[in-house]
Amino acid sequence: MTCLITMKVPGDTATFQKAMSNRADEVLAVADRAKQLGAIHHRFGVGDGYIHVVDEWETPEAFETFFSDAAMQKFVESIGARGEPEITISEAVRSVDQF
Repeated sequence: MTCLITMKVPGDTATFQKAMSNRADEVLAVADRAKQLGAIHHRFGVGDGYIHVVDEWETPEAFETFFSDAAMQKFVESIGARGEPEITISEAVRSVDQF
């Protein structure tokens, strides 16, 4: 069974949004690495002073390997993260209304 990961990361959303376009090659390289390690789905959102991440991964351990990497942590900080994320990991379940 796969897992859902949600993160609410305090951060500079203007810096984050600029990085999504100005550093697209780096962002895509990170996405490729995530896919290699077991990421299935990924989306970003922004709110008032935070970046929201919604992912689906093959296992929690695969996500933890990816996200705990020192280079990944440095990258996350460089694109606007400004504090410890709130991370929730749950088991993905099938439902009749999913799309």
